[in-house]
Amino acid sequence: MDFTIRVWRQKNAKAKGHFATYSLKGISPDSSFLEMLDLLNDQLVRESIDPIAVNKGCKGDGPVAFDHDCREGICGMCALYINGRAHGPDDEITTCQLHMRMFKDGETITIEPWRSAGFPVIKDLVVDRNALDKILQAGGYISIHSSGIPDGNAIPIPKERVDESMDAASCIGCGACVATCKNGSAMLFVSARVSSLALLPQGKIEAARRVKSMLAKMDELGFGACTNTKACEMECPKKISITHIARLNREFVKAKLQD
Repeated sequence: MDFTIRVWRQKNAKAKGHFATYSLKGISPDSSFLEMLDLLNDQLVRESIDPIAVNKGCKGDGPVAFDHDCREGICGMCALYINGRAHGPDDEITTCQLHMRMFKDGETITIEPWRSAGFPVIKDLVVDRNALDKILQAGGYISIHSSGIPDGNAIPIPKERVDESMDAASCIGCGACVATCKNGSAMLFVSARVSSLALLPQGKIEAARRVKSMLAKMDELGFGACTNTKACEMECPKKISITHIARLNREFVKAKLQD
C-alpha cells in the first residue's frame, strides 16, 4: 500500500509549526500505525544522509518525534490525532492498535498532536501530558492506618459496584477525551479517577478532599469545562462512560455542602 503522509512538524515548544508532506510506498496492510511511522522515520533518516537524495532536493527534516511505549494498548503514550479523530479511524483502540488496513491504498493521512491548552507541544507529535499526572497528585493516596481497621478483603462490596469501579480504573490516561472535547475538558479522566475510589469503602475517608483538589487542579492547569456532548466517551479507547462525570459532580456538590 502507498500513502501520502501529512504530518505536523514543530522543532520545539516555541517554534512555529507546519505540516510536512511525505510519500511512503510498499506498506503492508497488516502493519500497525506506529510501525508505519517507524518506516517513515527510517526513510527520512536515509534521505538525510544520502548525498543523491540531498542533491535531488530532499528536505532533510530528520525523523518525526512521537511518543510510544508498550504498543499493547495499555500505557496510553501513543496519543495521536489521525484524520480528525483521536487514535484514528477505529473504535475502542489506541494508536498502537490501529492497523494500516483501516486506510485505503493511496490515501492521504493527516497526523497531528493532541490540541489542548493543557497539552503544550514539545516537538512534532510529542505533547507534554504531565498535567494529568499533576491532577492525580492533587488527588493523593488513600491513607492507611496500621491498627483498628479491618482487612480490606473482609469488607463485603456488591459485585456491581466493584465492576463499575474497575471499569473506571481502566482509564489509561491517554488524553483522547481532552483532545476530542471541543472545550479541552479533562472531566472524563478526572471522573474516572474519582469514581474508581468513590465506589469503594477505602476511598470514602478522603473523598471530599480528593474531588475538590482534583477539580481545582484541573481548572488551574487550563482545562475546559464539560458541556455534556459525549465526544469524550465516543473516542475513549476504554469506553469509559460519562455517567462517571455525573458521579463526579455529585461528589463535588456533597463535598461543598459538607464545607
